[in-house]
Amino acid sequence: MVTHMKTTIEIADPLLREAHSVAKREGTTLRALVEAGLREQLKSRGQGHPFKLRLVTFRGDGLHPRAEEAGWDGIRDLIYEGRGT
Repeated sequence: MVTHMKTTIEIADPLLREAHSVAKREGTTLRALVEAGLREQLKSRGQGHPFKLRLVTFRGDGLHPRAEEAGWDGIRDLIYEGRGT
């Protein structure tokens, strides 16, 4: 099922005149021309490269000895240890 929604957009006068001219020359409507242009733009923009998280490592002595055996609650307690509430 295809639905249509009306909207208002602002287009520069020279671009709109050219679009009307192309639509008339090609025997189509301004609406069809705008929809085709939007489809092309959305298609080309959707073909970007997928995000890939790069590997980041750090140097250090590992976990704090008390964090090695602690669960998430214990790790949270270590993070906030010594801070006033």
